[in-house]
Amino acid sequence: MAIKVYKPTTPARRHTSVAIGENVSKKNKPLKKLTIIRKQKSGRNNQGRITVRHRGGGAKRYIRQVDFKRDKFDIPGKIESIEYDPNRNAHIALVCYKDGERRYILAAEGMKAGETVICSKTKLEVLNGNRFPLTLMPSGMSVYNIELKPGQGGKIVRGAGARSVFMGVEDKYAQIKLPSSEIRLVPKDCLATLGQVSNSEFRNIRWGKAGRMRHRGFRPTVRGKAMNPCDHPHGGGEGRQPIGMKHPKTPWGKVALGAKTRKKTKYSDKLILKRRKKRKK
Repeated sequence: MAIKVYKPTTPARRHTSVAIGENVSKKNKPLKKLTIIRKQKSGRNNQGRITVRHRGGGAKRYIRQVDFKRDKFDIPGKIESIEYDPNRNAHIALVCYKDGERRYILAAEGMKAGETVICSKTKLEVLNGNRFPLTLMPSGMSVYNIELKPGQGGKIVRGAGARSVFMGVEDKYAQIKLPSSEIRLVPKDCLATLGQVSNSEFRNIRWGKAGRMRHRGFRPTVRGKAMNPCDHPHGGGEGRQPIGMKHPKTPWGKVALGAKTRKKTKYSDKLILKRRKKRKK
């Protein structure tokens, strides 16, 4: 991966950059059998009410049906292409298995077309993109797309450039250090993919202008201070005013920025050995 920075030929181009996928295929259309239309919801629920603000518009997209389970065991698959997916920040790979079936999977960093990947519960082949149970892996390996329950499909560590570290197996559970530095227990029979998620340079992109965000489906965000008192707790006042309260609040009056939202009696607390580190302000 590389970052291309544009020359400041216009004010919008100044400081704008894009991620260039060196191994990404140049073909534009995805495999038709593995795509479905993405309906426009604009952050609204089944009653038509906005439940997620600042969403709407955006370019027309098709959803690529990505195989997070990878349950074709001991059947090697050849990578036909590495493709861009507009619905996620990571790249995806089109795999053709020996029986002729094609599936999309999350591409690993450095994965190229023509390579072979495999998923197995018995043999271990240390190669980026291969998928195995945690019991077979040597400690210290980088893994991603990890299951939380056997056979459920990968649920965590799926974002661009993400990877976790497999620390070892003890009794029924494996210890994994997540990207947030949290150390968590996962059943040892869960599957995980070797390597790191592709497109690690995604976090370094500078979008440059508001129009690029609109193409992604993000609408503008307005500060609460700039609103009227009837629209936001921070609103009102003549000229520039502070928020006028001890803690910032959401538009609905709940405490924001630092308020704990995790349940004190959450069932998965017993599986967390070490909490993530807090960010330094």
